[in-house]
Amino acid sequence: MYKKMFFPIGGGDELEQRLYGAMLVAKYFKVNLEILKSQANPNSKISSSIQLPDYLQKEIEEVLKLQLDNEHNVFYDIFDKVTLEVDIKVSKEVLEDEASVYANTKDGLRSILVEQASKFCDLVIVSAPPAGISTATFESAVLRSGKSVLMIPRILRKFDTKNIIIGWNNSPEVSRSLTSSMGILKQAQRVHIVTSKEYSSDLSNMESLVSYLKCHNVDASYELVKTTRIPGQALLNASLDGNFDLIVAGAYGHKGLRELMFGGATRYLLENSTLPVFMSH
Repeated sequence: MYKKMFFPIGGGDELEQRLYGAMLVAKYFKVNLEILKSQANPNSKISSSIQLPDYLQKEIEEVLKLQLDNEHNVFYDIFDKVTLEVDIKVSKEVLEDEASVYANTKDGLRSILVEQASKFCDLVIVSAPPAGISTATFESAVLRSGKSVLMIPRILRKFDTKNIIIGWNNSPEVSRSLTSSMGILKQAQRVHIVTSKEYSSDLSNMESLVSYLKCHNVDASYELVKTTRIPGQALLNASLDGNFDLIVAGAYGHKGLRELMFGGATRYLLENSTLPVFMSH
């Protein structure tokens, strides 16, 4: 179903855990995983508007380069360690019925690098942003890649897709997620849809949804849940209470702001979900 996945990563905490989670997903699907480690060019950190003596500017550049080289070495040391732990081959090639992974390091503006590189894969994997606050890496992957996204918790030690829950709000985004995840849904042992009267007052829509899934040999059940004042909370509660492995939901933003902000339900999942979330924008 998938051949190639893409995982952008920056710095920050839980670097080892995030790499582990992404490789775990790649191994589960037996795909080739490209990991992009983006970093700023040291020279770009020195503003050209600041007039410094040549010797001082050179010394600063050398210090920044040394720091960057150290970060580079630390990253690849962790990368090598995690590949051994996950037991996944390091290769740029797509292997037959076997997972592989490789890492690229590129200089430049992270959001632009991620936006461009994420277009050449079947599925983008992203880590949940810290404290649920969307980062440039996360927004570029979800909103500008043109691909569906699998958001994994920052710490993920087990990955499965046997039990899937769909958070249905009748939006174009969740409709797209549903179709994009069909290959995964077809392999699941249990598929359950949760919605609320706010989105599905006419239950004939739910019957149509179940019927559509049935066309793909996916047997699904559904229920109406009581919503809370916090968008997304009812979906996450149902996911955890039902011991599901994966959430399928929509990701959407409100235009008109300087930066795209995710809708309430999506933001709640970003901050609180301990389960992977399959999303489309």
